[in-house]
Amino acid sequence: MIFIDLTPYSCPYPLVKVKLLLKQMQVGETLHVLLSDHGSRRDVPLLMKKMGFGIEIVTDESHCLSVIITKTN
Repeated sequence: MIFIDLTPYSCPYPLVKVKLLLKQMQVGETLHVLLSDHGSRRDVPLLMKKMGFGIEIVTDESHCLSVIITKTN
């Protein structure tokens, strides 16, 4: 599992970084991401789901969203 804390960054950087990391990963690998920016918290899970990746929300608190993304394709 790869872990990345993107809480210091605002959109679109977290989305771009997640997409680049997923491109380098193998099918079945997981990426644990922390997000704090409102736009990223909304857009990253929605886009990953739309792209067909597995997504699990670990925690969704007012200051931070923690998600695990599984590369499926």
